[in-house]
Amino acid sequence: MELKNSVVLITGASCGIGEATARAVVQAGARAVLLARRQDRLDDLALELGNDVLALPCDVTNSVEVQKAVEIAQEKYGRIDVLINNAGQGLYATIEEIGIDDFRGLLNLNTVAPLMMMQAVIPLMRKQGAGCIVNVSSGATLATYPGVAAYTSSKSALNMISKVARLELADAGITVSLIHPFMTATEFYGSVKSGLSTAQAQEVGATSIAHPPSLVAQMIINLIRTGDEETDLVPREYGGSFEG
Repeated sequence: MELKNSVVLITGASCGIGEATARAVVQAGARAVLLARRQDRLDDLALELGNDVLALPCDVTNSVEVQKAVEIAQEKYGRIDVLINNAGQGLYATIEEIGIDDFRGLLNLNTVAPLMMMQAVIPLMRKQGAGCIVNVSSGATLATYPGVAAYTSSKSALNMISKVARLELADAGITVSLIHPFMTATEFYGSVKSGLSTAQAQEVGATSIAHPPSLVAQMIINLIRTGDEETDLVPREYGGSFEG
């Protein structure tokens, strides 16, 4: 899909990968719809990026807010060409220590919310005869690590949803793609649902190998343009294919 003049909806757009992706799509000539809970950050980013940016505070786990945001975007631009499901959160805990309420909340954000977003935009894309959905998963799903069962299972479920959706929507001209970032220099580690000390220790250890979010954003741009099924930024020694 060509990005110039397309309408791109990005969740989790107020920081990290989402913010970097917003900058990248606007630079490529797209009109961006930015969704996140932190309105002050969204407004600042929209002001910086220019007139063709729509900032909508939205809790993507709330179906009413999701539907309203999609309706507002459609009313303003007449279409939605691309959905980037980026909003998500981590959780570090052993199997014995995973809080069930925390896990339910994680699944709601990392798995159910992307599905709701897809269901909200797919009817529009069907009418258009074309569309692109990029789901941001995790490189941690490509291998097995202790302490991340809750997080990786939520993202692994998203992987399967994406792969099945790609098959189901192909005849409608809608591509569904997955990206697996590796350790990325964002606020992710400081905003985990539980296991903050473990996350911060991992962040310190990853400083020398962490990717900038702008690199992930560029890979997302490439997926939109090519329609490829999947890509990753995970080095081969960690189970991926990246050789950057």
